[in-house]
Amino acid sequence: MDTYTEFVDGAQASFGGDEFIFVEVATDMDLEATLRVIALTDSVAAAEISGVTDICPAHVSYMLRVDPGIRDPRDLLPILAKIHKQKAKDSKLKIESRIIEMPILYQDPWSHEVLMRFRDRHQDPTLTDLDYCSRINGFSSAPEFIHAHSSRLHIATFVGFMPGNAECYQLVPSEMQLQAPKYVRPRTDTPDRALGFGGAFSTIYPVQGAGGFQLLGRCAAPVYETKKPFGPFEHSTVLPKGGDIFQYRSIEMAEYEDIRSRVKAGTYQYRIGTLEFDLSQFREDPTGYPLTLAEALP
Repeated sequence: MDTYTEFVDGAQASFGGDEFIFVEVATDMDLEATLRVIALTDSVAAAEISGVTDICPAHVSYMLRVDPGIRDPRDLLPILAKIHKQKAKDSKLKIESRIIEMPILYQDPWSHEVLMRFRDRHQDPTLTDLDYCSRINGFSSAPEFIHAHSSRLHIATFVGFMPGNAECYQLVPSEMQLQAPKYVRPRTDTPDRALGFGGAFSTIYPVQGAGGFQLLGRCAAPVYETKKPFGPFEHSTVLPKGGDIFQYRSIEMAEYEDIRSRVKAGTYQYRIGTLEFDLSQFREDPTGYPLTLAEALP
């Protein structure tokens, strides 16, 4: 199929075989583009378009899977163009969101054991991942870096690769962004619930497996649960959704072990609040506005 040139808002659409439509909203990572992707895919989902079997948003793009036995993917282009045109009229970009507290044991022994086995794949084999991230971001110690990382909110801009894996962008002014490269070569092992950091993004690994992000700690609560559903997992096996905002709260080992006991018993209660994220307010006050968002936590 031919590439569809451009929607009214500048987004580019192309086809993958007879089943997929790929829409690129922007070419560079940008929070506004990410929120627009969320708004667009929410509108596509709300439209309940026949033949669309899956909607996959990413950082600055999204992909639709279409059943060609029900609808020719090319027939969707006018529908998508109308949705893009409507969203392009929105002068202020707002999305319905949740804020979720995730308890993190930074410098945990399990992630530490794993990262030490893979020093030959790291940029600086003489440092731990936390010490390395601290140094390249200008901090004199790991506790200073931990405070900086845990004191800011992170918004999920992409959920993919595996169920429950949410890459989260820091809600701070651009000059305050923490950053770190991925491993030179990926690890073949990463603990489940490990807190990873790569580029400007943080993520909690849903399950044990390969990975390339720097390892900062381990979350006491899961982001993916199939064996014993409880709380939010009674409705979905995955916790994060695009646009969710996470507060990584630093905890000590005693609290970590207490939370793990409650998770296993199915009695742990996540702190989850609902809110409206307004991009224009964040642009106007990128330091103060996230503080008001944090107040939505129960």
